[in-house]
Amino acid sequence: MTWNGWAQIALVLACVLAAAVPLGRYIAAIATGRVAFLAPVERLLYAAGGIDPQRGQGWRAYALAMLAGNAAGFLLLYALLRLQGVLPLNPQGLAGLSPWLAFNTAVSFVTNTNWQAYSGEVAMSGLSQMAGLAVQNFLSAATGIALALAVSRAFAASGLRDLGNFWADFVRVTLYLLLPLALVLGLVFVALGMPQSLAASVQATTLEGGTQTIPLGPAAFQIAIKHLGTNGGGFFGVNSAHPFEGPSALATGLQIGAQQVIPFALALTFGRIVGDLRQGRALLAVMLASVVLATAAIYAAEAGGNPLHLAAGIDPALGNMEGKEVRFGQALAALFTATTTGASCGAVNAMLDSFTPLGGLVPMSLIQLGEVLPGGVGSGLYGMLVFAMLAVFVAGLMVGRTPEYLGKKVQAREVKLAMLAVLVLPVAILGFAAVSLVLPAALGSVQDQGPHGLSEMLYAYSSASGNNGSAFGGLTADTPWLNTTLAIAMLLGRFAYVVPVMALAGSLGAKPKSPAGTGTFPTHGPLFAGLLAGVILILGGLQFMPALALGPLAEHFVLLAGKTF
Repeated sequence: MTWNGWAQIALVLACVLAAAVPLGRYIAAIATGRVAFLAPVERLLYAAGGIDPQRGQGWRAYALAMLAGNAAGFLLLYALLRLQGVLPLNPQGLAGLSPWLAFNTAVSFVTNTNWQAYSGEVAMSGLSQMAGLAVQNFLSAATGIALALAVSRAFAASGLRDLGNFWADFVRVTLYLLLPLALVLGLVFVALGMPQSLAASVQATTLEGGTQTIPLGPAAFQIAIKHLGTNGGGFFGVNSAHPFEGPSALATGLQIGAQQVIPFALALTFGRIVGDLRQGRALLAVMLASVVLATAAIYAAEAGGNPLHLAAGIDPALGNMEGKEVRFGQALAALFTATTTGASCGAVNAMLDSFTPLGGLVPMSLIQLGEVLPGGVGSGLYGMLVFAMLAVFVAGLMVGRTPEYLGKKVQAREVKLAMLAVLVLPVAILGFAAVSLVLPAALGSVQDQGPHGLSEMLYAYSSASGNNGSAFGGLTADTPWLNTTLAIAMLLGRFAYVVPVMALAGSLGAKPKSPAGTGTFPTHGPLFAGLLAGVILILGGLQFMPALALGPLAEHFVLLAGKTF
């Protein structure tokens, strides 16, 4: 590790925090309908859909509207991918995707996972990229933010029966937040050298005198929304490690910032909605501290180097550079990896399969914690609030007092719903991974033997269930078994989690808000932040410790002993 590397990390995080403060204020204004510079377009969309934006929805109606909208998006995207071969804007003449791959990809982009069992530049036409994948990048992100705003409203008032209108939240978030940010960032990316073209490729003459075909396409604006929406699906197969997706250190820094700024801002938006900005700052402090600690852990592991390389005489100062961009080094690779897995983005600028065992352990653990540190756009906030409910419940048990959070009593129903949501990830991750690790059809997809092979499979289902989308590498995922089961894991991780969260919001919103008293546990200070972090680590992490012990931890000790598989 170097001071220069830490300076880069500090600069990026400082810029993100500086941008999150005004953005949090702006999102709060969108949530309350105070932003209307595109009012004619907004009214036109409502009229076309027969929507009354003033009509409130209870948690059931809000959740059903969300599910219906996402189901329609899935069907349209699936049809587009299957029919890609006969549709226009396909200069490469690419065929439609197989039923299994189309199902996996459609589910992946609708659930904000963007897991890719294909290489974008050789599998997707321009129409599929723009009208299919890029559109879902906006819609899935808008869905998550809308849900976060609805959950936030549940804490803001007494006896609240309506959590807002899903369609109104969905339209406003898309029009006033995601589209403007993606437009500005996309233009910046074009200026920095990312392609934005309908041409399929360009021919170049190499230094040896040969000819090379370099793929192009409408990349810049999709890359912008993939980071802003914490989607992560790369236009090119190797994602942000590709020179067209990561043309410079500045572009990489902007990508890192883009995938954190909305999750950080939403924590502050929550504070404004509930009328106590300190509450949002406490959540933000936990998010930020986790990013810093995770980055430090990855940076230390990769800068320490591979023991086998060191034994072979490789300069220790080089650390482990395998699978990393030499232009960016270990510092930006560590920060990118920590934020992309903690923020449910899934984009990568380094190949995780080449990380040291402990370096790979950290991003896998961040996903398994529930992707709340800082989490995806929207999903990070409402996931964090689920853990906040459990944290105050634990505090209440310790002092023998009925737990409260922001004046709302947390009782048996709320705790059951919170635990139902929390248990979705371990059931999906460990259940599917356990079956796949003994099923011959699935084991044939694993590249490596021993604990690293276990890590490849465990990471795949962690990434799918956590709606992250990054891959550990070394896994042949385009098979009927993996395409189907990973898609089911994505659906469970998104919607089986969201429904109990919305039920929790409905229950809390209907409760009266009690004034704080002398015995009320303050939820805006360091004590609560520490308790919340501890609950996340214990409830979110210990469930996976046996599996991690057999995977990356075992690989670490085997590597120290000089053994490979």
